[in-house]
Amino acid sequence: MRKDRLYFLTILSIAFVFLIVATVASNYFIKASANQLIEVQVESSKREANEIARMLDFQLSNNLDKNKAINNLQETITETSSDSWFISVFNWSGQKVCHPDITKIGQSINSNSNLLSSLKGKNNSDDLYELLVTNSSNTAQLTSEVIHIAPTKTSDLIVAANVNVNSIKIQMKKLRRNFYLIFLIMGILVIVLSSFAVRIIGSRYEKQLELKNSNLTSEVMNLSKLNTDLVSYKEKVIKVTKQDKTEGNSEKNKNRILTYMRNELVPVLIKDIAYVYTENTITYVVCFDGKKSTSNASLDDMYTNFDESLFFRANRQFIINIASIDKIIKYGKSQLKIVLQSETPEAIIISKNKAAEFKQWLNI
Repeated sequence: MRKDRLYFLTILSIAFVFLIVATVASNYFIKASANQLIEVQVESSKREANEIARMLDFQLSNNLDKNKAINNLQETITETSSDSWFISVFNWSGQKVCHPDITKIGQSINSNSNLLSSLKGKNNSDDLYELLVTNSSNTAQLTSEVIHIAPTKTSDLIVAANVNVNSIKIQMKKLRRNFYLIFLIMGILVIVLSSFAVRIIGSRYEKQLELKNSNLTSEVMNLSKLNTDLVSYKEKVIKVTKQDKTEGNSEKNKNRILTYMRNELVPVLIKDIAYVYTENTITYVVCFDGKKSTSNASLDDMYTNFDESLFFRANRQFIINIASIDKIIKYGKSQLKIVLQSETPEAIIISKNKAAEFKQWLNI
């Protein structure tokens, strides 16, 4: 139950993060795309208006009648689409003389001087959308706006590039709706795929965790068995030792060794030795009562005089007595760490290869 709740909270967090990112990103992409689209259309309309103005200026400079030139232009643009971007002509008095909708001829032109002045220097601006839609929305009755004017040099005619504001708004709504739809589909895909990914990754992690726990449990059981067998082996050794003493049976050639304590020669009973170790080429003998002495013999030589059922060569540095072992701890992957009842100068580590021999020594 807790696992399912964790998965749910993870997916919920991913969805929340995606919602925040999508909100910011969608607004940015909508604005960038709208500005790019409007910029292309504005530049195209400006270019068309300038060309028509130059054409009228050329015709009038070649003594073509003004009314004839206007009629020819009107025939050309009559019934052309005025749903988005279109061309019209007006005179200095502000009356329309040419328009795609012939019923508009003679009416006063509607133009926003602030919009014209703003657009004049912002051909590559990032706020064309705000200039056109936001400014035009302030005048609810207007359906079109003049975005560029190109006056003729030889007459009072002015060619105007117009934009249908309502058409721009509709285009922007479609653009915004498409972006929202894309982000909605992306969000659903991200959430669904993330839920599968979280499930798969979570399942694999749980399997690895269960495997580790299983291995850890097995290792703990092995160590527990190892320590239990250590205790039983100690008891067995003690019984055998007592029996040997009672029967007066001694299979070992030596019961004691000679050591040095400062300048004194000190005999030490082998059964009283807790461990033997070397340090800086010196061999130290440590007894159960904590007394420490030195020996001229090497560890190999000393080990030959010890009862192998009581002493074990842990490594190159230590020989330990079975009775001095306090506990056995797993160390690394396959090594063992021996903790004695008394403190040792260094940790006693039994290598991987030696561990099998140590377990066999304990009759495991």
